[in-house]
Parts: sequence; C-alpha cells; structure tokens
Amino acid sequence: MKRGPEKTSKMAMTCSDILKIILAIILPPLGVLVEKGCGADLLINIALTFLGFIPGIIHALYIILKY
Repeated sequence: MKRGPEKTSKMAMTCSDILKIILAIILPPLGVLVEKGCGADLLINIALTFLGFIPGIIHALYIILKY
C-alpha cells in the first residue's frame, strides 16, 4: 500500500519571536525573562552571561527557539 508524503509541521516565526531573538543577542537575560518569566531558566542564563557573554546568548537563543 502506497502512502503519501509525510507532512511535518513547522512553526512560523512571529514578530514577537524576532524581537525576543534581538533582545537575546543584545541582553540575553532579558530575552529569557520575556520568554519564560522569572524562574530557573533566568537564573541559569544570568550565571552563563556572567561567565561569558557568548554562552548566555546561546542559552537564551535555545530557550527562545525551543518554546
């Protein structure tokens, strides 16, 4: 039995996602705060940003793009 092509669902990026990504690049904890609120992810991002700016950006982008 032949099946049709599998359809995958891809979420489109909204304007708010783009703004959050810009915030995450400029100030990573602010991008995480807007996406997830005040919680463990924010504290982890603040610690990573203090240890190095690039790890903070990577973590913020991961959080924003994951959720």
